[in-house]
Amino acid sequence: MRTKIIACQVFVEELRSILPADVQIDTLQMSLHERPRSLRQMLQDRIDASQDCDTIILGYGMCGQATVGLQATHCQLVLPRVDDCIGMFLGSRAAYRAQHLQEAGTYFLTKGWIGSGVTTPFSTYDAVRERWGPERAERVRSAMLGHYRRLAFLRTGSEDEALDEERAQARATAERFGLRYDEIEGSRELVYPLLYGPWDERFLVVPKGGTIRLTDFLADGGA
Repeated sequence: MRTKIIACQVFVEELRSILPADVQIDTLQMSLHERPRSLRQMLQDRIDASQDCDTIILGYGMCGQATVGLQATHCQLVLPRVDDCIGMFLGSRAAYRAQHLQEAGTYFLTKGWIGSGVTTPFSTYDAVRERWGPERAERVRSAMLGHYRRLAFLRTGSEDEALDEERAQARATAERFGLRYDEIEGSRELVYPLLYGPWDERFLVVPKGGTIRLTDFLADGGA
């Protein structure tokens, strides 16, 4: 089959070592997650332009409903039945739920997130403090970070090099904002079959002509 992967830069960066060598990869900027409608349109444009494919693997979950409404115009679409990439990197939707049960107020970081330059509540705080001063920055901190209690650095299991720099950045961020710091071991139990199959009930397989629906993610697929 002629297969193509369309994924955000964090997904590609985290899983570069296990990506299939003979598959075309189309990478989108992580910052598009901040604008789900724009991300949806960009994804649809890339799907529509991929007329020479039999299968497109999407390295996205629901992602703020950015993938809801996407149409499989020329070929089937395959994506994991998870909320976002954290569920993918943890190995299952159940593992993600377990982390939230353990500590609902958790902000997750990975190596790819740290290096992507995407806007976070932490970077927003710094930008507001620099421009408007500490009082307004404190209000922003309270609004955006007030419900967080833990910062979890997620090791995705695909890093080839040491993570000393990223780990130090994550730990320093946690200390600065008064968050408990944890490290969590990730899993390839979901991403490996996403890339290589087989696609079981943990994945959405949308046939040519089909549309991704919100109810597809809400259904319990064991992920």
